[in-house]
Amino acid sequence: QLQLVESGGGLVQPGGSLRLSCTGSGFFLNTYTIGWFRQAPGKEREGVGGISSSGARTYYADSVKGRFTISRDNVKNTVYLEINSLKPEDTAAYSCPRRPGWSRSMCLIQRSYDYWGQGTQVTVSS
Repeated sequence: QLQLVESGGGLVQPGGSLRLSCTGSGFFLNTYTIGWFRQAPGKEREGVGGISSSGARTYYADSVKGRFTISRDNVKNTVYLEINSLKPEDTAAYSCPRRPGWSRSMCLIQRSYDYWGQGTQVTVSS
C-alpha cells in the first residue's frame, strides 16, 4: 500500500528546533522528488522546499531560506525537514508529497505532486 507518513511535529517554543520526518512505503522513495508544504490555520497551503531523488539538489522558498534544511536518507526511505529558530508563524500542518522527476520551477507547485501524506502539526508557542 502506497503511503507517505509525516512525523516529528509537536509543540515547540519560539527559537527552538524540530526535525520532521517523512517515510515512504509501497513505492521506491528514492526515485521521487519529495517536497515539503505547510498550511497554517485559515491560510492557503504553501511550499517550503523540495529535494531531488538523489538528494543532490534542494530548493527552498525565500521565506524559509537559512532556517529550513531538507535532507534524505534513501537507505531508510526517509526525508527530513529540519527547522531552526522556530517562529510562531511557522505554526502549521506540514506535509511531504512526492513528484516524479526534479524541476526547480515546479518544486513549490502543489499540482505537480501526485501523492500526499496526512501531515504533522507543528505549533510554535511559549
